[in-house]
Amino acid sequence: MLMMTVKQCGVWVVLLWPYLLSVSIPLDCKEEQGSLSRCPSITQEKLLDRVIQHAELIYRVSEESCSLFEEMFVPFPLRLQRNQAGYTCITKALPIPSSKSEIQQISDKWLLHSVLMLVQSWIEPLVYLQTTLDRYDDAPEMLLNKTKWVSEKLISLEQGVVVLIKKMLDEGMLTTTYSEQGLFQYDVQPEMLESVMRDYTLLSCFKKDAHKMETFLKLLKCRQTDKYNCA
Repeated sequence: MLMMTVKQCGVWVVLLWPYLLSVSIPLDCKEEQGSLSRCPSITQEKLLDRVIQHAELIYRVSEESCSLFEEMFVPFPLRLQRNQAGYTCITKALPIPSSKSEIQQISDKWLLHSVLMLVQSWIEPLVYLQTTLDRYDDAPEMLLNKTKWVSEKLISLEQGVVVLIKKMLDEGMLTTTYSEQGLFQYDVQPEMLESVMRDYTLLSCFKKDAHKMETFLKLLKCRQTDKYNCA
């Protein structure tokens, strides 16, 4: 199979980009004072559907961003090097289930809390990624725009998941210490090659975690409708 060229990829994402923006529905449900409410105007089912839609879009754009970065900046030998050089994802230390059997066994509450932990853990790194991509002389505008868009939508997703936790579990905001402990460590002016590999690792790991968020939320949706037949 022939690989899509950067030019072809660019044309495709330019055509798709307005669609992604138009179908994205805001998740934050605020009272006039600006505080998060229990969103009485929207049902739990519809809220979950919106949260899933946001997660799907975030994962789709993360795939496109990672592929575009890879085509532009990462020669094939370096792609192998990332897999062999021990680059680890920043969320590896989180108590997030990974195997299919673990995921099937966890409760609805832990599914939601796992999604929230992943979302909150990526907010700061994606802001950093926007900053470091700005230093690339030939970074395409589409890549910069996609990274900014995902970063903004991740905050919206966080708000939606928080409200969903309130509606489904009658709980307030989940407090985690992962962000405070600094899962993501900053280096001062890394070498260019190291910077490229680190950014590539961030994009690849975020794509992986975005898929987890989508998977967990869809499993939760399945359990609401067909509890005994969710694979």
